[in-house]
Amino acid sequence: MYIIAGLGNPTREYEKTRHNVGFEVIDILADRLGIRVTEKKHRAYCGQGMIGGEKVILSKPQTFMNLSGESIRSMADFYKVEPEQIIVICDDINLAEGQLRIRAKGSAGGHNGLKNIISHLGTQEFLRIRVGVGEKPKEMDLADYVLGRFPKAQAELMAQAYDDAAKAAIMMVTDGADTAMNYFNRKK
Repeated sequence: MYIIAGLGNPTREYEKTRHNVGFEVIDILADRLGIRVTEKKHRAYCGQGMIGGEKVILSKPQTFMNLSGESIRSMADFYKVEPEQIIVICDDINLAEGQLRIRAKGSAGGHNGLKNIISHLGTQEFLRIRVGVGEKPKEMDLADYVLGRFPKAQAELMAQAYDDAAKAAIMMVTDGADTAMNYFNRKK
Protein backbone atom coordinates (compact mmCIF):
# COMPACT_ATOMS: atom_id res chain seq x y z
CA MET A 1 0.00 0.00 0.00
CA TYR A 2 1.09 3.55 -0.78
CA ILE A 3 -0.06 6.89 0.55
CA ILE A 4 0.16 9.62 -2.10
CA ALA A 5 -0.24 13.00 -0.43
CA GLY A 6 -0.44 16.27 -2.33
CA LEU A 7 0.45 19.26 -0.19
CA GLY A 8 -1.47 22.51 -0.19
CA ASN A 9 -3.63 24.82 1.86
CA PRO A 10 -7.37 24.30 2.29
CA THR A 11 -10.10 26.83 1.47
CA ARG A 12 -10.94 28.60 -1.78
CA GLU A 13 -8.61 31.46 -0.87
CA TYR A 14 -5.59 29.27 -1.75
CA GLU A 15 -6.95 27.45 -4.82
CA LYS A 16 -4.64 27.54 -7.85
CA THR A 17 -1.73 29.08 -5.89
CA ARG A 18 1.87 27.96 -6.29
CA HIS A 19 1.76 26.34 -2.84
CA ASN A 20 -1.20 24.15 -3.89
CA VAL A 21 0.42 22.26 -6.76
CA GLY A 22 0.17 19.06 -4.70
CA PHE A 23 -3.62 19.38 -4.54
CA GLU A 24 -3.72 19.96 -8.32
CA VAL A 25 -1.76 16.76 -8.97
CA ILE A 26 -3.95 14.72 -6.61
CA ASP A 27 -7.03 15.98 -8.48
CA ILE A 28 -5.54 14.77 -11.78
CA LEU A 29 -4.57 11.41 -10.27
CA ALA A 30 -8.03 10.98 -8.76
CA ASP A 31 -9.68 11.74 -12.10
CA ARG A 32 -7.35 9.42 -14.03
CA LEU A 33 -7.78 6.56 -11.54
CA GLY A 34 -11.49 7.06 -10.88
CA ILE A 35 -10.92 7.71 -7.17
CA ARG A 36 -13.15 10.10 -5.24
CA VAL A 37 -11.03 12.10 -2.78
CA THR A 38 -13.95 13.15 -0.60
CA GLU A 39 -13.73 11.12 2.60
CA LYS A 40 -12.70 13.34 5.51
CA LYS A 41 -10.38 11.52 7.91
CA HIS A 42 -6.87 11.88 9.31
CA ARG A 43 -7.32 15.66 8.95
CA ALA A 44 -7.37 15.21 5.17
CA TYR A 45 -9.61 14.48 2.21
CA CYS A 46 -8.83 10.91 1.21
CA GLY A 47 -9.80 8.35 -1.38
CA GLN A 48 -8.78 4.73 -1.93
CA GLY A 49 -8.08 2.91 -5.15
CA MET A 50 -5.59 0.80 -7.04
CA ILE A 51 -2.55 1.46 -9.21
CA GLY A 52 -1.22 -1.58 -11.02
CA GLY A 53 -2.62 -3.99 -8.44
CA GLU A 54 -1.27 -1.94 -5.51
CA LYS A 55 -3.68 -0.31 -3.08
CA VAL A 56 -3.22 3.47 -2.78
CA ILE A 57 -4.63 6.22 -0.60
CA LEU A 58 -4.80 9.62 -2.30
CA SER A 59 -4.72 12.43 0.23
CA LYS A 60 -5.06 16.20 0.42
CA PRO A 61 -4.12 17.17 4.01
CA GLN A 62 -6.35 19.93 5.38
CA THR A 63 -3.97 21.01 8.15
CA PHE A 64 -2.46 23.85 6.12
CA MET A 65 0.91 23.35 4.48
CA ASN A 66 3.17 23.84 7.49
CA LEU A 67 1.39 21.14 9.55
CA SER A 68 1.07 18.49 6.83
CA GLY A 69 3.07 15.99 8.87
CA GLU A 70 0.25 15.67 11.42
CA SER A 71 -2.12 14.31 8.79
CA ILE A 72 0.43 12.12 7.02
CA ARG A 73 1.64 10.59 10.30
CA SER A 74 -1.95 9.79 11.28
CA MET A 75 -2.52 7.99 7.96
CA ALA A 76 0.79 6.13 8.13
CA ASP A 77 0.01 4.88 11.64
CA PHE A 78 -3.58 3.90 10.82
CA TYR A 79 -2.74 2.02 7.59
CA LYS A 80 0.62 0.75 8.91
CA VAL A 81 2.47 2.24 5.93
CA GLU A 82 6.24 2.64 6.16
CA PRO A 83 7.73 6.03 5.22
CA GLU A 84 9.34 4.47 2.13
CA GLN A 85 5.80 3.92 0.77
CA ILE A 86 4.66 7.49 1.19
CA ILE A 87 4.82 9.77 -1.86
CA VAL A 88 4.60 13.49 -1.11
CA ILE A 89 3.89 15.96 -3.94
CA CYS A 90 4.78 19.60 -3.31
CA ASP A 91 5.94 22.87 -4.85
CA ASP A 92 9.61 23.82 -5.15
CA ILE A 93 10.87 27.37 -5.63
CA ASN A 94 14.35 26.06 -6.44
CA LEU A 95 13.17 24.47 -9.68
CA ALA A 96 12.14 26.24 -12.87
CA GLU A 97 8.42 26.41 -13.56
CA GLY A 98 7.18 23.02 -14.69
CA GLN A 99 10.34 21.08 -13.91
CA LEU A 100 10.01 17.92 -11.78
CA ARG A 101 12.47 16.47 -9.32
CA ILE A 102 11.79 13.04 -7.87
CA ARG A 103 13.70 11.77 -4.86
CA ALA A 104 13.54 8.72 -2.62
CA LYS A 105 14.79 10.71 0.38
CA GLY A 106 16.41 14.00 1.27
CA SER A 107 16.22 17.16 3.31
CA ALA A 108 13.32 19.57 3.40
CA GLY A 109 15.29 22.04 1.29
CA GLY A 110 13.67 24.93 3.15
CA HIS A 111 10.11 23.71 2.48
CA ASN A 112 8.13 24.00 5.73
CA GLY A 113 5.60 21.33 4.74
CA LEU A 114 8.39 18.81 4.16
CA LYS A 115 10.10 19.90 7.39
CA ASN A 116 6.93 19.11 9.31
CA ILE A 117 6.56 15.72 7.63
CA ILE A 118 10.18 14.84 8.42
CA SER A 119 9.60 15.88 12.03
CA HIS A 120 6.44 13.78 12.41
CA LEU A 121 7.75 10.70 10.58
CA GLY A 122 11.16 10.92 12.25
CA THR A 123 12.91 10.29 8.93
CA GLN A 124 13.79 11.89 5.61
CA GLU A 125 13.33 8.57 3.84
CA PHE A 126 10.01 9.05 2.09
CA LEU A 127 9.38 9.51 -1.62
CA ARG A 128 8.72 12.95 -3.02
CA ILE A 129 7.80 14.64 -6.25
CA ARG A 130 8.77 18.29 -6.28
CA VAL A 131 7.07 20.45 -8.90
CA GLY A 132 8.97 23.58 -9.90
CA VAL A 133 7.14 26.87 -9.44
CA GLY A 134 10.14 29.09 -10.20
CA GLU A 135 12.32 31.29 -8.07
CA LYS A 136 10.66 34.19 -6.31
CA PRO A 137 11.59 37.66 -7.49
CA LYS A 138 14.16 39.26 -5.18
CA GLU A 139 11.85 42.13 -4.25
CA MET A 140 8.97 39.84 -3.32
CA ASP A 141 8.17 38.24 0.05
CA LEU A 142 8.36 34.43 -0.07
CA ALA A 143 4.87 33.94 1.44
CA ASP A 144 3.35 36.35 -1.07
CA TYR A 145 5.07 34.49 -3.92
CA VAL A 146 4.07 30.93 -2.99
CA LEU A 147 0.54 32.04 -2.10
CA GLY A 148 0.27 33.86 -5.43
CA ARG A 149 -1.18 32.45 -8.62
CA PHE A 150 0.61 31.66 -11.86
CA PRO A 151 0.35 34.18 -14.67
CA LYS A 152 -1.86 33.02 -17.58
CA ALA A 153 1.24 32.63 -19.74
CA GLN A 154 2.42 29.78 -17.49
CA ALA A 155 -0.93 27.97 -17.23
CA GLU A 156 -0.21 25.52 -20.06
CA LEU A 157 3.30 24.77 -18.79
CA MET A 158 2.01 24.09 -15.28
CA ALA A 159 -0.90 21.96 -16.55
CA GLN A 160 1.69 19.76 -18.29
CA ALA A 161 3.80 19.63 -15.11
CA TYR A 162 0.78 18.49 -13.08
CA ASP A 163 0.05 15.80 -15.63
CA ASP A 164 3.70 14.68 -15.63
CA ALA A 165 3.72 14.60 -11.81
CA ALA A 166 0.61 12.39 -11.84
CA LYS A 167 2.30 10.06 -14.34
CA ALA A 168 5.43 10.05 -12.15
CA ALA A 169 3.42 9.03 -9.08
CA ILE A 170 1.87 6.14 -11.00
CA MET A 171 5.30 5.09 -12.31
CA MET A 172 6.75 5.22 -8.78
CA VAL A 173 4.11 2.74 -7.62
CA THR A 174 4.25 0.42 -10.64
CA ASP A 175 7.95 0.56 -11.60
CA GLY A 176 9.76 2.06 -8.61
CA ALA A 177 11.22 5.44 -7.74
CA ASP A 178 14.48 4.86 -9.65
CA THR A 179 12.61 4.34 -12.92
CA ALA A 180 10.55 7.49 -12.34
CA MET A 181 13.68 9.47 -11.44
CA ASN A 182 15.47 8.36 -14.61
CA TYR A 183 12.48 9.31 -16.74
CA PHE A 184 11.27 12.58 -15.14
CA ASN A 185 14.35 14.21 -13.57
CA ARG A 186 15.49 15.67 -16.90
CA LYS A 187 15.96 19.37 -17.37
CA LYS A 188 13.28 20.95 -19.54
